[in-house]
Amino acid sequence: MAKNTSLNLFYLIGMALVVVGFCCPMFSGFLGSANGWQFINFKNSGFVTIGALLIIAGGIAGLAACFLPQLSGMKFLLLVISIVGGIILVIGFTTNGGIYKAIGKSLIKHATFGFYAIIVGWVLAILGATKK
Repeated sequence: MAKNTSLNLFYLIGMALVVVGFCCPMFSGFLGSANGWQFINFKNSGFVTIGALLIIAGGIAGLAACFLPQLSGMKFLLLVISIVGGIILVIGFTTNGGIYKAIGKSLIKHATFGFYAIIVGWVLAILGATKK
């Protein structure tokens, strides 16, 4: 039983890191830094907007799943939704024009705390979502 509790704690901390990382600056460059909210643009909705929305929606719903027993069976699905959002965001960086393409070419070079917090959060949540 204690192992299950620690796995749930890993999932909770991981999804909290995803939400916090989304709100912190994820990328920096010559135009300043950008957090996840700045990638949500409904005028030019594209891959970047969809990816950012999926990351934050999956993270918030994953946090809610830790406290609501009705959603506890969907933890892994919510984590997958958030990770797919990250993949879509990266694809949007490399396929869209303008500043997104500049970020996409050297993604790791411009990554800051928020980006790494999301990655660590996903790893912790994967560890917490697998129950063996």
